[in-house]
Amino acid sequence: MIAGRGPQVESAGGYATLCDIVRAIPVRTGAASIMKLKRKAEDETRRDTAARIWQAADELFCERGFEGVSVADIASRAGVNKALVFYHYENKAELFERVVSRYYEAHREALASAFQNGGTLAERMHRLVDAYLDFMSENRRYAALVQQEVADSETHPLIQRNLRPLFEWFEKALAGVTDPEGPLAARHFFVTFSGITINYFTYSPLLAPAWNGDPLSSAALEERRAHVHWLVDALLAALENDRTKDKRAVPAPRKAR
Repeated sequence: MIAGRGPQVESAGGYATLCDIVRAIPVRTGAASIMKLKRKAEDETRRDTAARIWQAADELFCERGFEGVSVADIASRAGVNKALVFYHYENKAELFERVVSRYYEAHREALASAFQNGGTLAERMHRLVDAYLDFMSENRRYAALVQQEVADSETHPLIQRNLRPLFEWFEKALAGVTDPEGPLAARHFFVTFSGITINYFTYSPLLAPAWNGDPLSSAALEERRAHVHWLVDALLAALENDRTKDKRAVPAPRKAR
């Protein structure tokens, strides 16, 4: 070892200290790598912050409704300052719209995915209601959010914009099964299936004392699923019976003499 120069390693040109080798590494390459890692870390931090703000807004809007929540409330729940909320989102209205739209989009995608596979109509309808129940079970705040905003006329345009694609998909899915108009039209079945699913989750906290149990327990949800399957079968059987009656009521054409 050469005194005063630190540890040495053998190289093609003789001996050099570790410090000499480190100094020989291209500075530009090192700086570029560091900057890349720094930008990646900053991007991840921004995404994490935006996600925390969105999650806080989701929770608060479902708990209190749009009017009951301030930007300060969202910032406090997310653990950030108000400036960061405005950095990631234009205003409270944009946050609310994103929360609502996300629920409706996920709702529609879950139903479409369940219904599009093969099988009989009854099998597809069973998968449809299963997907509906599963979605509501996994997104229990959704029912509370919709119920609160139905009572607020200012948010009706937003709810209507998101509700229309869901209804149009349902109407298209049942084309040829239900009537285009009248009491057996798809629009009534849309409300019927929505009601028997969403209302169960809306009223479950109030039902618990009367039922002497938790309506959202695994056992209770499976019982509810079986009940809705029974309703599906009963409705499809009634539809088929009505169609059979209609066919019988049509007089047969007279044979030419």
